[in-house]
Amino acid sequence: MSDARAQALEQFPSLKLIARELAIYEDLLRRWQAKINLVAPNTLDEVWLRHFADSAQVAAALPKAVRWADIGAGAGFPGLVTALLNKTRPGGRVHLIESDQRKAAFLRAVSRETDAAVTVHAERIEKALPPLAGEIDAISARALAPLDRLLVMVNQPLKNGAIAVFLKGAEWQDELTAAQGVGNFRLQTIQSRTHSRARLIVVDSPSEADFDRTE
Repeated sequence: MSDARAQALEQFPSLKLIARELAIYEDLLRRWQAKINLVAPNTLDEVWLRHFADSAQVAAALPKAVRWADIGAGAGFPGLVTALLNKTRPGGRVHLIESDQRKAAFLRAVSRETDAAVTVHAERIEKALPPLAGEIDAISARALAPLDRLLVMVNQPLKNGAIAVFLKGAEWQDELTAAQGVGNFRLQTIQSRTHSRARLIVVDSPSEADFDRTE
């Protein structure tokens, strides 16, 4: 077992329950990476820690949420990992929104091979997300856009009671400052368990916050 995999499983024991599916996911990621750029090449050898464990934080932040939308899904982080973690939960489903047709094809391939409960929307966020506003509990995104732009993208689902979880890197404080005044939303930060300088930004409408969260 690689050091990265061992560390990921130690940090997030829930990943042990889907280890077989994640091994399939890793194999497909490596094979497709040779054709299209899905992740930074220097992260492939640490996929379990840099991508699987990092993604697992999102589902852990909102443990009661089962119906998700992952915007700018890319290679499936965090959305596909969320779907695998929730695959046995009644009603569990993740809508993966990715406008790049090749990446959407990759997401479909992984979902077929792992039996993940996902729906892939190969279209732009502004078209795919609004119809889901009343159907989802939560929204996620990683490495998609600055926080102020994300808040505009997810405005309608948040107003309909969804809660957003965004994975942010070392510049998260600057993004919080820039996002001040963008809508009437409450923002909370959670320390990342995989990167000391990173945070999860949790966003909700003050009148609609009813999901348990980690601290």
